[in-house]
Amino acid sequence: MNLKTITKNILAGITTSLAMVPEVVAFAILAHVNPLVGLYASVVLGLVAALFGGRPGLISGGAGSLAVVSVALVVTHGVQYLFACIILMGIIQLLFGIFKLGRLIKLVGPSVMTGFVNGLALVIFIAQFHQFKVDDTWLHKQAMMNMVGLVILTVASVYIAPKITKRIPASLFGILVVTSSVLCFNIDTRTVGDIAHISGALPTFHIPDVPLTLDTLQIILPYSLILAAVGLIETLLTANLVDELVHEHHPQHKTYPNKESMAQGVGNILTGMFGGMGGCAMIGQTVINLNAGGFHRLSGVSQSLAILAYIVFASTIIESIPLAALVGVMFVVCYHTFDWNSLNLLNKPKMDVIIMVVVTILTVIFNLAYAVILGVLLTIILNYFNKYLIT
Repeated sequence: MNLKTITKNILAGITTSLAMVPEVVAFAILAHVNPLVGLYASVVLGLVAALFGGRPGLISGGAGSLAVVSVALVVTHGVQYLFACIILMGIIQLLFGIFKLGRLIKLVGPSVMTGFVNGLALVIFIAQFHQFKVDDTWLHKQAMMNMVGLVILTVASVYIAPKITKRIPASLFGILVVTSSVLCFNIDTRTVGDIAHISGALPTFHIPDVPLTLDTLQIILPYSLILAAVGLIETLLTANLVDELVHEHHPQHKTYPNKESMAQGVGNILTGMFGGMGGCAMIGQTVINLNAGGFHRLSGVSQSLAILAYIVFASTIIESIPLAALVGVMFVVCYHTFDWNSLNLLNKPKMDVIIMVVVTILTVIFNLAYAVILGVLLTIILNYFNKYLIT
């Protein structure tokens, strides 16, 4: 890589890390764990996946899809059981890759893939509106006006950024413009610090404090299996999306699902041992990274190290970033993630439309694992119906 490429990937990683922090903090709170538990997952898993994963440009961290599954375990048995669960989840993912089961992703057809992408775009979009509330109550008039105005300013800044400079990623440009505006004009608005304080120390290695018994295994195994499945499905489908977004297939396209599965497994094993909540590839942050020019492993490494630096050295700076800036960036991500061509239903076979719509709805209502699995089953059933019953 030349100096220009190195600079672009480092800036892409930093941009992605800024958008990662509030998302991961929100997911950690959802899972009933300390925000640092979520951030440590993004540091450890993000670094391992970036260095050893199969698809450069993929960004991994503490994901909301896993937080939703984890919350019941944490509430019932405590965070130490979560760490043990994440280690077992990582072992399952590692074995999945070792036995070369990544090829199963081929069962996910184009219609299921489109439904997955559109569903996640809607999930990310809907999730942003939580930032317009405080304790489940909508912001008051002036605060709401400030928030909406700054979100609009962010979106506008992201779109005009390439016309002003191509040296700074558009998303980072938007964040800088809005943060500067808030500081210069003393605008009263919510910041990252209003969600949680992210100051802390380096993650430390420890074995989860749980009894090594069959009872413990019976408690964590069901969660580990579900988390492993959800994590791998989201990761491998996001890796496929990366191929589509960059309009190329990775040279190791046939083998990288297995390599990515093993990297995710090792990353989650280490995450559990370093006090993280576990994670997988994150489609929103991956799109931000790619849009900023982060096509190499360096961008993922920069992203994870940047979050670590925020925790240890720069928490005050990050906590001062307006939430509106990050919400605006995520709205742009949703726009670029959604497959707008899929809305042209007239030119598509009815079977493909049914599968796409069902997967999209199930992704929004339930979770992507159920959506994708049911989408694959629906594809098989409709293909059988179309081939043997109609003809």
